[in-house]
Amino acid sequence: MTTSDTYKSIASASQGVYKDLGSKFLAFAYPVESTDEVKGIVERIKKEYFDARHHCYAYRIGKDGQQWRVNDDGEPSSTAGRPILGQILSNGLSDILVVVVRYFGGTKLGVPGLIKAYRSATADAIAGSRIIEKVAGVVYSIDFDYLQMNDVQKILKDMGITPLHQSFDLSCHIEARVRLSLEEEFCKALSFCRIKSLSLHSS
Repeated sequence: MTTSDTYKSIASASQGVYKDLGSKFLAFAYPVESTDEVKGIVERIKKEYFDARHHCYAYRIGKDGQQWRVNDDGEPSSTAGRPILGQILSNGLSDILVVVVRYFGGTKLGVPGLIKAYRSATADAIAGSRIIEKVAGVVYSIDFDYLQMNDVQKILKDMGITPLHQSFDLSCHIEARVRLSLEEEFCKALSFCRIKSLSLHSS
């Protein structure tokens, strides 16, 4: 039985807002694929909205959400990051970061009020985004001699794989992204070409 290699994410950045008792919650949803992207976006938002009281966030990365994190940024434990992540999960999304910026209005909302506010702001941002289907895959590095070039390129073409990078010097090198459902077939096909090496590319 083949496991699905597709999952849902958002196409581009979107925004949402929620207001309660004078407090304003601005939500920003972003498509991301790495923790480095997450770090850069969070830092940028903190600089842009430096006068806000809190900058809370949650992210989920990978087909199965292997990488995830929540951050309450000073709010009571589990009142901000968890509700944000909850909306990401309930919408079945991954490769997504949601940052919610709070401007305090002078009246405390209490734990239930905070949970509702962060959840609602996140839901508004996600509702304004375009949901897309992504295909999970892995990047392989292929090294081979010129004699194998036609065989390797035929395999890539037949499987609809476009090289991400290629160089042809003393020997040939190609980096290609292979969707998970084709990975076994791809490796098996190349094993008959007597290539120098085939390995998962570490970025």
